[in-house]
Amino acid sequence: MTKKKLYIKTYGCQMNIYDSLRMEDVMRPFGYESCNEPAGADMVILNTCHIREKAAEKVYSELGRIKREKDKNKKMIIAVAGCVGQAEGDEIFRRAPYVDVVVGPQSYQSLPDLVGKVQRESGHAINLEFEDDKFDQLPEEHAPQGVSGILSIQEGCDKFCTFCVVPYTRGAEYSRDVPAIYREAIKLVANGAKEITLLGQNVNAFHGSDWNLGQLIEHISKIEGLERIRYSTPHPRDMHEDLYKQHWNNPKLMPFLNLPVQSGSNRILEKMNRKHKRDDYFKIIDRIREKRTDMQFSSDFIIGFPGETDQDFEDTMDLARRVGFVQGYSFKYSPRPGTPGADMDDQVPEEVKNERLQRFQALVNEQQLAYNKSCIGKVMPVLFEKPAKYAGQIVGRSEYMQSVTVEGGEELIGRIADVEVTAGRGNSLGGVVTD
Repeated sequence: MTKKKLYIKTYGCQMNIYDSLRMEDVMRPFGYESCNEPAGADMVILNTCHIREKAAEKVYSELGRIKREKDKNKKMIIAVAGCVGQAEGDEIFRRAPYVDVVVGPQSYQSLPDLVGKVQRESGHAINLEFEDDKFDQLPEEHAPQGVSGILSIQEGCDKFCTFCVVPYTRGAEYSRDVPAIYREAIKLVANGAKEITLLGQNVNAFHGSDWNLGQLIEHISKIEGLERIRYSTPHPRDMHEDLYKQHWNNPKLMPFLNLPVQSGSNRILEKMNRKHKRDDYFKIIDRIREKRTDMQFSSDFIIGFPGETDQDFEDTMDLARRVGFVQGYSFKYSPRPGTPGADMDDQVPEEVKNERLQRFQALVNEQQLAYNKSCIGKVMPVLFEKPAKYAGQIVGRSEYMQSVTVEGGEELIGRIADVEVTAGRGNSLGGVVTD
């Protein structure tokens, strides 16, 4: 079979990265192999995200660039997948009639059928159905992911935070069955993964096969050759006793967690429909650190949500100081059409949002640098993943998700080695392999 070239551009979260990998798996039996640029590709997929500001406009801009390649190769298939595809639907064909396929995040398993329809009928094809059996329709065999693998176990959201489009683009919460997850984890490890990150929009709401996330982590931690487990992204409302016990007792579950809080103000949390208060968040942090004193946290923050006052913002600054985050992901609020937040009257002026965001990011960056510097002189286990930017260097990840660079050869890739930290920078560590 003559190989056809498939180019996928991925926007957004790890869930989208996982979906792009699975799209490659779906198309591979039909003669497609991945390539690194759209030029000369037989098929281009934009796997889109609708979380950030002006997400749809950025996709249309990229489509304009892709069109120039299609003008050179009339047989090129262009597909828009993911959350912008789900949100925009047929509007994509109206604004960009050269697009051939639109497919949502719950229906990309139908890509081969949609491509076949376009090739037979020379028209458009679309599938935006929410299909609970999506994972059952995906091929069991998939390409190796490397040293660190990602595995989707849960999708969708029932929380309806007032700033978020996920319930509308990903649908209701759905959890995969445990046996299917376990088989996929075994294959990832057999293909070289030493670390697996379990993914979900509300990953700790997982309830597949009537198991919770804590029980699932304990189960897959028994896989021989799997050294590290992480999960992303949890919701404070869904922390539970079995999960706490895994943090306390399971050495394969890493002592680092991104636990989104979004705001440190109870008033703003209520407007966001988060259903937790700042004290609830502190209790979760304290509960985990009670028996896992080395546990570190990052979080997600929305700055300038409608109605946020100076005091509300100071409450968020106070929460960050009290927890002591070692990383942070913060963004100024931008309205999402169709969400309740977009219709709130008390929008915060852009200049106020910008000033607050700068102050908040300065605080978290200061905390991150201080923590990285505190690691100097310590010996930390590092999982090495790939060559670094400069020749003769290899980069890996610490247990706390810090990027760590050392002098060394490619024989380190795939190994967990002890590293003495010699440098702590804003976003990374430097060190020397000691074993």
